Amino acid sequence: MTDTLRTPPPTAAAPHERPFARDPARWDREHSRALRTGHVRDHTCSAACEPVLVHERTPWGWLAWTVPGDGSQPEIPHQIGVLTPGANRRQRLTLRWLTRRPARHLTLDTLPGSLRFSAAAVALISTMAGLFATSRGVPTKVTVPAMLLAPLLAEHLPGRLDTWARAHVHIVEGDGPCRYLQRLTTLHAHLVQAAVGSDRYELRRSAELGHNLLWDAAGLLQAHNTRSAPARLITYERLMLQLAHQAAQMHPASRHGAARTDHTGEPKPLPGPYAPAARPKTPPTPHRTPGTSPLEGTLLMRQSEPSPARNHNVYLLFAHAPYYPGPGTQEINTTVVAAGSLLHPRVCQPDGARIHDLLTQGRQPGEIIALSTLTHELGGGADWPAVGDWERVTTDLVQLVHSGDCDALSLGLPSIARALVCSGPHSHVRAFDAAAGEFIDYGPQERAAALAEVGALLASLVAEQDLWPGDGLLTPLARRP
Repeated sequence: MTDTLRTPPPTAAAPHERPFARDPARWDREHSRALRTGHVRDHTCSAACEPVLVHERTPWGWLAWTVPGDGSQPEIPHQIGVLTPGANRRQRLTLRWLTRRPARHLTLDTLPGSLRFSAAAVALISTMAGLFATSRGVPTKVTVPAMLLAPLLAEHLPGRLDTWARAHVHIVEGDGPCRYLQRLTTLHAHLVQAAVGSDRYELRRSAELGHNLLWDAAGLLQAHNTRSAPARLITYERLMLQLAHQAAQMHPASRHGAARTDHTGEPKPLPGPYAPAARPKTPPTPHRTPGTSPLEGTLLMRQSEPSPARNHNVYLLFAHAPYYPGPGTQEINTTVVAAGSLLHPRVCQPDGARIHDLLTQGRQPGEIIALSTLTHELGGGADWPAVGDWERVTTDLVQLVHSGDCDALSLGLPSIARALVCSGPHSHVRAFDAAAGEFIDYGPQERAAALAEVGALLASLVAEQDLWPGDGLLTPLARRP
């Protein structure tokens, strides 16, 4: 079952969610060139494969996409590069240099290694030029060193220039880091769109701050992965959401894909849900022992009269990369699932079972526990590695919802509400109100109100029938007495 906002969908893919979203013909041309000249990624690829990359340049850096062999478009960039903020003209040339087409190499059977095609061409040209100069009376002590030096420079100088250029760029690779940074680039694109052609200092400054956030996040991901620094990465995304929200308030044309709020910046109430979709069957939910009291920042759902069809479940709420479930729908950026879905065999295990154990310990029936609350309980995220890979688990849960293998309450939360549920129970979110010229502080009280709205929607859905966690669930971890 899903809950979708009844607002018109975007007419095209959001920037950077697909290659060249604003110029589909460019991707077609690059795809054709890759099929002719490079190695595309298919089922025969191994870790040693070096598929051809298509670079999409932007004012802040680039996204490098692989070319799937089945003709589809890639969903996650293979590599993202972020140029240092405030770069001068010479530093901006690094974008062109680092995103140039790879050098072609010649392999000689009689010699180890390979030689750049450009170095071989320079060697041939320099030899001919040297012989011609010698025949015209130029001393050999001049022509011979030049003949030898030219191919050496052509072979080794590009590597030195690469090293210099990379000092001004943070480059991120890997599915997890690139997926996270891709979300930030999509938000930053809205800031850039709002700033283009505008004379408002606030919009231009928001785009500059967004570039700084991209630079800092990419630098952090270069030194760490998404599991070792979750708190700072969540903070970066929350700040980018705030900037996108403020840009949408100040520039109506930038509201494409942004949250809808009133003039005060307060999140509007969530709309009512659709009727639950049909599913194969609803197996009984495993019994859970009620806890003593709800934790601060979580919601104890309003209880209704007991019903034979109702299960007393515990629910996990988590934010994720926005997606559009179909035509005529608004983006979905937050999902609520039954705790039992963490035990699904298609979820990364035993990570899902460990998170399930943490989620259901000491809870009241009907509680909605935000993933950020679990992060708070785990020492601000320091203890997540001992529990499991929360990012992979939540990604698997979203895939389950997409394929219809479990029920979920799927929501398109406004940016402030989403930032609040992504924060811990005691955290604060600050947003700049351009109309009043001041910052507005949102804290635990507003977070609880946002969770209460989600709880009200969920209560109306599960009053007759609880969320179906899926089939073939694993056995929960044994509890210590």
